[in-house]
Amino acid sequence: MPLNQCKEELNCLESMGTVEKKSRPTKWVNPIAVVQRPNGSLRICLDPVDLNKWVQRPHHPIPSFDNVASKCSGTNRFFKLDARNGYWSMDEESSLITTFSTCFSRYRWKQYPLRIKSAQDEFQRKMEEVFKGLDIGLIIGDITGTAKDEEDSDAKLRMVLQKAREKGARFNKEKCIFDAESIPYFGHLLTAKGIKADPQKTKAITNMPAPESHEQLQVLLGMYNYLARYIPNLSTLYHPLQELSKSKNYEWYQLHENARKQIQSSICKNLANFDHTNKHVKVIVDISQHGLGAQTVVDEKTAAFGSQSLSKAKKKNNTHR
Repeated sequence: MPLNQCKEELNCLESMGTVEKKSRPTKWVNPIAVVQRPNGSLRICLDPVDLNKWVQRPHHPIPSFDNVASKCSGTNRFFKLDARNGYWSMDEESSLITTFSTCFSRYRWKQYPLRIKSAQDEFQRKMEEVFKGLDIGLIIGDITGTAKDEEDSDAKLRMVLQKAREKGARFNKEKCIFDAESIPYFGHLLTAKGIKADPQKTKAITNMPAPESHEQLQVLLGMYNYLARYIPNLSTLYHPLQELSKSKNYEWYQLHENARKQIQSSICKNLANFDHTNKHVKVIVDISQHGLGAQTVVDEKTAAFGSQSLSKAKKKNNTHR
């Protein structure tokens, strides 16, 4: 990687006030990782592997996707806001431990660098302080609002923007969505009719060729697990693939290809909103030699799938009683 290009990026970061040259001794000096973006430009990142061993993480609770999805029931309009520069606040004492060394000079980050393990906790806590009292979904820097109609959506959006103005919060205009019938959120689509698997995610899985190594298989299994809520009896379906991932020798047979195709064809494109108010709810369970499966149905519409693989000990029990 050209040193002059690296130097230009450091100069750019310094002119923006993101980093600052440091000459006096500091308690920590970290390595850096330089990543080339698809457009050819560089991203300079801190490599805090050793530093993270000593950073005290506050472990602030971060809501799950289900916490946000539960707000969709009975709504028809959505908006989404993306917080800008959320990691830019850091006191000087903390800044000094992010000092890093290059062949040109030593620098310290004046803003929260990526990959510090406490960053997400602090960002979440600050965002909750800013938007306290508002009925919104909030995960790190992503804000979602749900409403019954356009008028309700505009009213809620105004309250969010007013809070942001009072506290000095900023948003990425190009990533914001207003008064929409659906919004993408963490690999899913939130709609008035329910939760959908993001077409880009499902397309990536269906277009992915058969894995040729343990590493590629682990990537595939990870994608299946991410979409587990849309795949009935997943633990049973991917049992052959799971066993192959544990094997020392990697041999892809027709058994594994059949399992892969069956999983891809079983992905449910839409799940109903889980709203049990004055509705008929039932849970359908199933068990096989390799796993447990469950399906939650609301007014004859599937709201959720769930599955769990059986351990070796549990497989010894009688599954048909």
